[in-house]
Amino acid sequence: MATRTPVRLAADKSRVITRLFVPGQEGFELQDSRTGAVLRRILALDDDDVRSSLADVFSRFEDRHRDLEGTFRRHSRELADRLTPTDDLSDPRSLLVGAAFTSEYAIEGAALCNPSMVAHPDQSGIDSGSVRFVMSVRGIGEGHQSSIGFRTGVVDAGGGVAMDQTARYATIGVTEGAELSAAVFRSELARLQDAGEAADYVLDALGGRFTRDALDGQLARLGGNLRTRGRGAATIDVIRGIADRTYRVRFPDEIPLTERILWPSTQAEGAGMEDARFVQLRDEDGSLTYYATYTAYSGSEISQQLLATDDFQSFTSTPLVGRAATNKGLALFPRKIHGRFAALSRSDRESNAIAYSDDLSVWATTLPCQQPVESWEALQLGNCGPPIETDAGWLVLTHGVGPMRTYSIGAILLDIDDPTKILGRLRTPLLSPTAAEQDGYVPNVVYSCGALLHADTLVIPYGIGDAAIGIATVALPELLEALTDGLPQPAE
Repeated sequence: MATRTPVRLAADKSRVITRLFVPGQEGFELQDSRTGAVLRRILALDDDDVRSSLADVFSRFEDRHRDLEGTFRRHSRELADRLTPTDDLSDPRSLLVGAAFTSEYAIEGAALCNPSMVAHPDQSGIDSGSVRFVMSVRGIGEGHQSSIGFRTGVVDAGGGVAMDQTARYATIGVTEGAELSAAVFRSELARLQDAGEAADYVLDALGGRFTRDALDGQLARLGGNLRTRGRGAATIDVIRGIADRTYRVRFPDEIPLTERILWPSTQAEGAGMEDARFVQLRDEDGSLTYYATYTAYSGSEISQQLLATDDFQSFTSTPLVGRAATNKGLALFPRKIHGRFAALSRSDRESNAIAYSDDLSVWATTLPCQQPVESWEALQLGNCGPPIETDAGWLVLTHGVGPMRTYSIGAILLDIDDPTKILGRLRTPLLSPTAAEQDGYVPNVVYSCGALLHADTLVIPYGIGDAAIGIATVALPELLEALTDGLPQPAE
């Protein structure tokens, strides 16, 4: 039923970003950094050595990065507190200091996977009957650290898929603060069993929405009155940890979409940003916003975050909280149902459930929907991206995990007004790993984080062994017929 297209996206090891590198602070040494010793060596070089070394650096790396000189200057300023007034650095020596404390990171050095596809916000300049799309991808590099990148392309009137050329560079956006929500704090504090009087003292004074500066001011006041609040100090730490998970990332106008990289910005996502599920959500007033749920991985714990953007240039990331948002794989419906936001949840780690909320960030309870039945989904079920609205109902791509931890893609059809009701399902997978798709960074996996319906063609980007990305297409009428054939027929 599904047709695999010739399109294949492989991990590109040449896509590199720059990071501040501090020798001795790589994460495995239990001692002070070697920064002072390195600085002394660079200060001891004669001017000719400085110039020749800097020229060599630029000749090898300048073509790999946008504004490498600016990066070196920023990193050099990070060392300013270690210099004395007598250390009058020439411009070349200052740049060499910055270069010595800079390293490259290949964002796709290990793998490329977990694609999600939505219609591009700019549909100008394409043929009639075609649609331009944005595909989010998960890049995995050294140490299994994950980031979110983007590809673009066009689906033509006949369902053919063509990818655009990817930008030459990879660039991280500028991170800044964003507005905070009291509802998020109260829900997460309750889950962490820390919703006591100290938390009320802070939040009651701030209102429903507030800035980080206002929060820090109230935390400071709490900190000055701890003698009668036994858990006050611990509550301060918890509240700051929740606040750190809210931020904004923006990219300058000159950075093309496929160059933009969403890189971990908080401790909660320090080891990676995984499995972004993008959806174009239409509000009741007709306005459109792109949202993506994703998994933040700290290296030892997971949590879920919500990205929001109008243009893929400025993004806001906020915590997803509540029992229905635990575990992984929350996927938003593209519109409200009976006046409430809706989502697919896999909070029990093995089945698909439905959650409703009046707040996109707070998901408290779930209603049962789909349990594992077939052998290819016996280990667990989940979704493969946000539901897609059709005239027949909500089309949901699912993932099932079966023997030998094989991941396959299936599908179900849910009632348009009550998505807890299953109207149809596939008894066999829509996509399973072929012999040519078994090997990879994680073997025996085909997996998607979101498909795109264009006319009567369902376009499914899918990860292959967590190492590459393929694209398959399915005729919607054929899929809908197969879905309804998958339900038991009533007795005569």
